[in-house]
Amino acid sequence: MPDDALHINAIDLDAQGIARRPDGKVVFIDGALPGEWVSAQVTKRKNQWEAATLTALHRESSLRVRPRCPHFGLHQGACGGCKMQHLEASAQVAVKQRVLEDNLWHLGKVKPELMLRPIEGPTWGYRYRARLSVRYVVKRGEVLIGFHERKSRYVADMRSCSVLLPQVSDLLLPLRALIESLQARETCPQIELAAGDDVTALVLRHLEPLSDADQQKLRDFGAAHGVQWWLQPKGPDTVHLLDEGGAQLAYALPDFGITMPFKPTDFTQVNPHINRVLVTRALRLLAAQKSERVIDWFCGLGNFTLPIASQAGEVLGVEGSDALVARAQQNYEKNRAAALEGSALAATQFVARNLFDMTAAQLVADGTADRWLVDPPREGAFALCKALAAIHQARIGAEDADPLPAGAVAWQPPRRIVYVSCNPATLARDAGLLVHQAGYRCTAAGVVNMFPHTAHVESMAVFERAD
Repeated sequence: MPDDALHINAIDLDAQGIARRPDGKVVFIDGALPGEWVSAQVTKRKNQWEAATLTALHRESSLRVRPRCPHFGLHQGACGGCKMQHLEASAQVAVKQRVLEDNLWHLGKVKPELMLRPIEGPTWGYRYRARLSVRYVVKRGEVLIGFHERKSRYVADMRSCSVLLPQVSDLLLPLRALIESLQARETCPQIELAAGDDVTALVLRHLEPLSDADQQKLRDFGAAHGVQWWLQPKGPDTVHLLDEGGAQLAYALPDFGITMPFKPTDFTQVNPHINRVLVTRALRLLAAQKSERVIDWFCGLGNFTLPIASQAGEVLGVEGSDALVARAQQNYEKNRAAALEGSALAATQFVARNLFDMTAAQLVADGTADRWLVDPPREGAFALCKALAAIHQARIGAEDADPLPAGAVAWQPPRRIVYVSCNPATLARDAGLLVHQAGYRCTAAGVVNMFPHTAHVESMAVFERAD
């Protein structure tokens, strides 16, 4: 073993192996896995730590696997879309579970009573959504389409992608040829993928109007490859079909008899296989009854709201976007009309509200609900949890508590909260509020492997009233 060899004793969420030098300094090493002995080239030095890149592997981990994608790695020009393809898939999930537990404890001082079994699914070909950068490289005389290079603003020279929907991976080279043939090839910076169960949509961002000839090339490509073209001349609100008509983008939640139409720029989960399991588990944990009222905070298109309406007695969906509220209402009406005999959806209302500016008074105004489903973006649900905590603190007579808002005497907090998170740090922060200031216990938590091979950690936690 060389004198400079380092032993890797852990791994962080960015898939960097963690070692310690004899003097105690921590070294984060790209490409190294726990249990390995390696040599590494230092790329950054700080007083307490160093960053380095693997240069030699002296003893290999049993968890190391050969990456499927030729564009993954530490080499120059490597794609930065994935970070963990060299780590066995189940070990990736274990890393994410550890990250969730560490965040809950270190940031929120919360220890779940039960760790749920991770939700897992296909590890390849799972991405039904993606934002691909497009660059016409004048010096090379060719178009590049894909994710950015590792630690770079340049677009990786991708010819396939193992995590994309296979038929879309197969389109990467034909798409390059298509864009290169357009008159507008230098002013098309992005293609966004949005696939439903039966339709594959591509949204072309273009900075100048497309000529009739360019539009015809898109039509011909779409017909040849079975894709539906949408155009985006400016912001997301300008997205429109190249040609009206055709099949509608939608995905199904078969456990609940729900079909969810959506537009390509609407938020939907990247991995529909995991989303189906996620919704089913969330509703099983929520356990809403026909006699109960449920609020779905950050409801979006109604991904959870409509399934909840198949089980509860009354539902309120709250979302920050007026456009999404309108879409959720449309989805509800469509599914209510299509519901089978005996499976009618409960009365459901959708409202638009800034949930990052939530107050105790507004919480009371929205009325008592027996159960909550909370599914916020990466920023979490701090204002919502803080409003709930403020009411509890006032009721127990805590020092410095704000007075109860009008009408709060009869208002009751939810008995159970199911919190779906895409950021373990903000989940931990909010869990700390719920457990230490709002009167809840964290009865269960677990990870959801929505993005295999990446550093994204999705998770779910359940909170019960402590009394």
